[in-house]
Amino acid sequence: MYAKNAKFHGRPLAAAIFGLLLGGCAIVEPSSLPRLLLPAQWRESPAPAVAPAPLAADWWTAFGSAELDRLVGLALKDSPDLLIAAERIRQAEIALGISSAARLPNLGSSAGTSQSRRTPDGEPTTRSESSSLGLSLSYELDLWGRIAASVAAGEQTLKATRYDYETARLTLLGSVASGYFQALAAAQRLRIGEDNLAVAQRILAIVEARFANGVATPLEVSQQRTTVLAQQAALIPLAVQVRQLHSALALLLGQLPQEAAFADEDLAALQIPAIAPELPATLLLRRPDIAAAEATLAANDANVAAARAALLPSASLSASGSLGSAVLADLANPTRSVTLALSLAQNIFDGGRLRLQTESARSQRAVQVINYGKAVRSALKEVDDGLGNAAKTARQEAAQQAVLDQAARTLALAELRYREGVGDLLTVLEAQRTVFSARDQLVTLRLSRLQAAIDLSKALGGGWQKAD
Repeated sequence: MYAKNAKFHGRPLAAAIFGLLLGGCAIVEPSSLPRLLLPAQWRESPAPAVAPAPLAADWWTAFGSAELDRLVGLALKDSPDLLIAAERIRQAEIALGISSAARLPNLGSSAGTSQSRRTPDGEPTTRSESSSLGLSLSYELDLWGRIAASVAAGEQTLKATRYDYETARLTLLGSVASGYFQALAAAQRLRIGEDNLAVAQRILAIVEARFANGVATPLEVSQQRTTVLAQQAALIPLAVQVRQLHSALALLLGQLPQEAAFADEDLAALQIPAIAPELPATLLLRRPDIAAAEATLAANDANVAAARAALLPSASLSASGSLGSAVLADLANPTRSVTLALSLAQNIFDGGRLRLQTESARSQRAVQVINYGKAVRSALKEVDDGLGNAAKTARQEAAQQAVLDQAARTLALAELRYREGVGDLLTVLEAQRTVFSARDQLVTLRLSRLQAAIDLSKALGGGWQKAD
């Protein structure tokens, strides 16, 4: 009797061992990560005095703005975009948990009780009662690695989602810095316009005094009044722009535009960080978007393996046991039954659905290979563009500062000559317009330098580094 029972229980055990041995035949898809030829150095060389070094993780502090540091803290806490990206990580974790659950057995239970009566014509009524309690266990053998490939795809997708979060974080920080600097530039341009209006009004007072003394003509008075009115009209759109930029910045921070408040800083007092990147090869480890593309490509490799494994037979083990009794709601003196089974299944005809799914997975992987190469090339271009823009805008700002200094001296001389009666009003008006234009252009170039530093910091990954 003992030997007979041992033989009975040994069959499913042998089947399980056989299934585990077949697990060594799991389909593994080789990595399709392309090998890209990277340049040895950047086309745009940084300043020789700056030594190449990794960008700091708190790169925005290099601008020397306490207000920007405050805004970054608010953005990291309350930004809707970052909260959405964090929730997507949670969704990927849940999806991975669902995929991993397929590795575990499925355990189920059932219970029931019933009572029935039967009354044939002309015969006495018969009654039957029964109660039952059952337990079932099933487990799919991962013969070809389909489940393992699905789990691997989920793990890589989770990695990609975490890298996407870092990309969203870097984008957010760059947008906050850029939006804040744009608001400062617009506010400074508004102040320049107000200063220019004050100059125009001062000159108008001189012209009117000269006209009262019979020196200036009515045409000169009219010309200067026109200049004053034009300057007043130019202030209106600048004021609107400042309000709109503040509202856009408030949305990035997750705040109400009507309640957000921002400190005012001098744009010219902000520091321009000197940034020198490492060699181009290090960029692959510094950019979260490239890491996300690489993880997505690995997930696609696993999806191809899972699709290929789905073409092959599947096997599952199942076991069930039950207790039954002819007594209602009572399992006294029950009858027992136990069932063990090994099942194999092979799809014979599905109209080519599984094969087409495999081809679809391969096509998606081919697209991702292209996307990966595109992401790397775009990153290389962004760094070179950032280096070039940083150097160009620095030279332009220095040249424009010289233009402004000369224009201011010209205006002072023109005003003096006109006040003394040896100069004409047209020369003063032209000098005034030149100074206003030079100051306005200098603010624009300062903003361009700040924006170039932001773009370069983002292109270099914002101090992020791949951990694995």
